[in-house]
Amino acid sequence: MKAMILTRVHDLTTENSPLQLVHLPDPEPIGSEILIRVTACGVCHTELDEIEGRTPPPVYPVIPGHQIVGHVAGFGPDSTRFAPGDRVGVAWIYSACGVCDVCRNGYENICPSFRATGRDAHGGYAEYMTIPENFAHPIPDIYSDTQAAPLLCAGAVGYRSLRLTGLQNGQSLGLTGFGASAHIVLKLVAFQYPKTRISVFARNPSEQAFARDLGAAWAGDTADTPPENLDAIIDTTPAWTPIVQALKHLKPGGRLVINAIRKETRDQDALLQLDYATHLWMEKEIKSVANVTRNDVGEFLDVAAGAGIFPDVETFSLEQANVALMELKNRKIRGAKVLVLP
Repeated sequence: MKAMILTRVHDLTTENSPLQLVHLPDPEPIGSEILIRVTACGVCHTELDEIEGRTPPPVYPVIPGHQIVGHVAGFGPDSTRFAPGDRVGVAWIYSACGVCDVCRNGYENICPSFRATGRDAHGGYAEYMTIPENFAHPIPDIYSDTQAAPLLCAGAVGYRSLRLTGLQNGQSLGLTGFGASAHIVLKLVAFQYPKTRISVFARNPSEQAFARDLGAAWAGDTADTPPENLDAIIDTTPAWTPIVQALKHLKPGGRLVINAIRKETRDQDALLQLDYATHLWMEKEIKSVANVTRNDVGEFLDVAAGAGIFPDVETFSLEQANVALMELKNRKIRGAKVLVLP
């Protein structure tokens, strides 16, 4: 099979082709695993975190990719859940132990044995992959493969982030950064909380215009002041400066939810600007998002299908994975980027 592999940490300020195209033997499913013939795989900022060493894989080489749609093409001897040809999706959660306290209480996303697709196990930048069958998800018929792929991470983690805000209909929400996840959250909020006003903070004027096109009440730069302070803000950026700015714009008792697996160190000095009275007092809260559970993914797919939420998508071939990644790195974003395999 063809695959794009990562063999080491790269500095994307000086390199632009971190992944190598190789031919590998097709993987063979064991136990209760299924073999998936991949047809689409979303491109996520977390891949940049892996490539640049903020959340590196434990073993090299690794095949990245964790927003995967494909068809069941084979079975391990203990697999019983799917039939040949079934269309399934794979998200960031590749597996968890299922028996520890956090797993039993519904928090498998923070399981000590959590394994991430495309980091701790080979992912979807390839023609085939395997996964334990209970961590694969049926895809609603309403979606094409390319439409479904971003829903499996950008959508699912956005859904978890929105729930963690505690937002009520009619309250105000801010979105800091306007990439794949945030644009799906905006569509979700418009459906679930139609009286909520959304403000978007984005550095790129084209992202601001895109947010307004999708219904944002206001869109401006990260350093701009919105027309009102906000009940909740979701941050999806890789930087620290937007965190400090967001806290300044929260109402008393407001909550900032940080939807990022890691933060870059390039602007860490921004934290020196943190002032308790301005940014944290009056019972403001900060909460991070850690991964997703299977329930997050399944629930969001059902909600999105019922609401008719479709992501905006740009497509690339598998061989163009480096191009898509560098566009993401350089903030050339309008919706979600998806690799399409024949």
